[in-house]
Amino acid sequence: MTLLIENVHIAPVVGPEIESGYIRIEGDRIAGLGAGPAPGVPDAERVDGTGCLATPGLVNTHHHLYQWASQGLAQDATLFEWLVALYKVWAAMDAEVVKGAAAAGLGWLALSGCTTTSDHHYIFPKGRGDLFAAGIEAAREVGVRFHPARGSMDRGESHGGLPPDAVVEELDDILAATAEAVDVYHDPSSSSMLRVVVAPCSPFSSSAELMTESAALARAKGVRLHTHLAETLDEDEHCLAQFGLRPVDYMEKLGWLGPDVWFAHAVHLSDADIGKLAATGTGSAHCPSSNGRLGAGIARVSEMLRRGANVGLGVDGAASSELTPLAGEMRQALLFQRARYGPAALTARQALELATLGGARNLGRAGDLGSLEAGKLADIALWRIDGPFTSAVADPVCALVFGPALPLARVLVGGRTLVEDGELKTVSQDAVGRAGAEAGRRLLRLAEQRGVTAAKEVHRG
Repeated sequence: MTLLIENVHIAPVVGPEIESGYIRIEGDRIAGLGAGPAPGVPDAERVDGTGCLATPGLVNTHHHLYQWASQGLAQDATLFEWLVALYKVWAAMDAEVVKGAAAAGLGWLALSGCTTTSDHHYIFPKGRGDLFAAGIEAAREVGVRFHPARGSMDRGESHGGLPPDAVVEELDDILAATAEAVDVYHDPSSSSMLRVVVAPCSPFSSSAELMTESAALARAKGVRLHTHLAETLDEDEHCLAQFGLRPVDYMEKLGWLGPDVWFAHAVHLSDADIGKLAATGTGSAHCPSSNGRLGAGIARVSEMLRRGANVGLGVDGAASSELTPLAGEMRQALLFQRARYGPAALTARQALELATLGGARNLGRAGDLGSLEAGKLADIALWRIDGPFTSAVADPVCALVFGPALPLARVLVGGRTLVEDGELKTVSQDAVGRAGAEAGRRLLRLAEQRGVTAAKEVHRG
């Protein structure tokens, strides 16, 4: 089947922009694109892109989908305070909570132009069902490309870690479950809709042995590595006190730098840290809204890009970045960098690259995703730029990045329509929204049955 998108402004990320052109899709791949009218193709389906901007589908490189069920809590907390407040709530989750939360979170991402997302799930209470499978099932129904990261924590309070002992797992259990997740679900093919990542949670919740064994497991199986790093000054102090090293140096000691690794946040980096990330090909996921919500700081994204380190974007978990659309993170990233470094710090097109090709590089998918080029997967977002107000902006990419999220005419994943005229087409939009809300109510009920009342954690005052 051939699909032709016609009369559209194309921002391919790689190569020159096309003011009015076409994109030809054959099967799940882009067969060609160019300026002017689309070629005649008998029986092709045609999409009129008049008044639209075509970009690659956005790539989200850090998320915690289960947190959709715990939004609005610990509103005025630092990261460590927020985690302490919510660990016991999350310990009550079950597969039903995860499925509903993931469905809502994935639907929300698709409605913001996201076609590929990772999901870092690191809490696995015993006897609560198959939480990892629940997220995968939701992704299959919504239709986004999914990179679930099998997270883990084995360093509870009794061993100097931050999480309560009740929410951590034993090392051998973690390694066995992670290996099984890769063996059962990981699809390494170039058109893959599902790839598994190995992802111990963080230096303050995972032992050195878990980190090194996880790295060995991932590399033996040919999958990628992900963890939180250098998000707050508290983490800096924790690493220095516990290990005698700052976070990036600690990761280097454990063998966690390399082109198969990307870190979430990377806010507090020294010049030497940035040099190490660039030299080793280690990526990072910039989550500006979450970093702002928790008061963590502003990552040195402009300097990282200038020195050749790869950066993608992430919305982070919904509980630390309530209702944040991935498209909005382009704007946040641009404004944060300019607030810190000046108006030339990050351009609109650099912000778009963070959200597309930068994310694809983090996930090891740059050969197939992240830009509009012949041979790449047909993951495409069509943004309306002809509205009564948005049409006043002379540059379509400026309208997309500088302003609020634009309406979506269509979102394609592998040529398949996920969103049309701002509405989900693969699942009922109302149904997944309700499922997310019910997941939140269910989680709080389950927590209360365990004697944990979350209502007092809404805000300080």
